[in-house]
Amino acid sequence: MAKEEGIEVEGLVSEVLPDRKYRVKLENGHIVLCYAAGKMGKFKIRVLEGDRVTLSMSPYDLTRGRITFRHK
Repeated sequence: MAKEEGIEVEGLVSEVLPDRKYRVKLENGHIVLCYAAGKMGKFKIRVLEGDRVTLSMSPYDLTRGRITFRHK
């Protein structure tokens, strides 16, 4: 059985936590605990409170995600 693809959603960063973790409020009102993708750390892309971001979530655990893109 093939591995399932991640679910791409957009949200707004509501809280910045230690160790590159964030609380993101999705468009449908859910709050998700997220971490920044490795490439974002490599290229020193900062994510601040109030930023609009795209994140990918596993279909198995909808309470956690990975921030993959920060919108301007």
